[in-house]
Amino acid sequence: MLAAWNDIPVRDWQGAAVDCAACPHHALRDDGGCEPGRSCMQDAYARRIDRFFRSHPALARQHLQHPYFEVRAIAARHAHLFDLPALMHDPDETVRLQVALRIPVAGLTRMRADPHREVRIRVAMRIAETELAAMRDDPDYQVREVVARRLPPALLPTMAADADAQVRREVARRIGMPALLRLAHDPAPEVRRVVAERLPSPLLHVFDGDDDVIVAHTAATRHAEATHG
Repeated sequence: MLAAWNDIPVRDWQGAAVDCAACPHHALRDDGGCEPGRSCMQDAYARRIDRFFRSHPALARQHLQHPYFEVRAIAARHAHLFDLPALMHDPDETVRLQVALRIPVAGLTRMRADPHREVRIRVAMRIAETELAAMRDDPDYQVREVVARRLPPALLPTMAADADAQVRREVARRIGMPALLRLAHDPAPEVRRVVAERLPSPLLHVFDGDDDVIVAHTAATRHAEATHG
């Protein structure tokens, strides 16, 4: 029976048998520094590659240009931060994602227009707030949603008319008056529900007759509480 860590066939990234003799780190095997099927940078299986670089992070730099994207991505996870900018334009998004997660914040401005949405989401989550404004018009709604969650409050009104309701809902959670009042007429009930929870009680009458049951109930309940104490 195979051990739990050896339950996937041992093959290199091209599907061939792992050749320890041809590995530049073959000497490590003599003292237990690596083991085929468990810890090996030649393996196609990401967990085995990661075990290798966790044990030998100093070797990561040597493999940042490896032809297999998993090796590059995992090496980027362990390499020195100064080596990461060279991978900003790597052809694989998995590699660029690791760069976006680790690179110093000051360097993220160069990744705001990455072609892959998952990379841009990570950039939006980490980039300095002062640099977020440039991402307000990102083509992906989830990127814009992250931007709306972190954008300085003074700039939130510029996203109040976003094409996506989830983005506008995020704006409604943070935006101040009087811009919040304008969102009371948003076409999406999920946005109006947030507004009904935050709008000052003297203005809740704007929801009289709202066709969404939750919006109407929230507004009516808050108005009653404010009126009757």
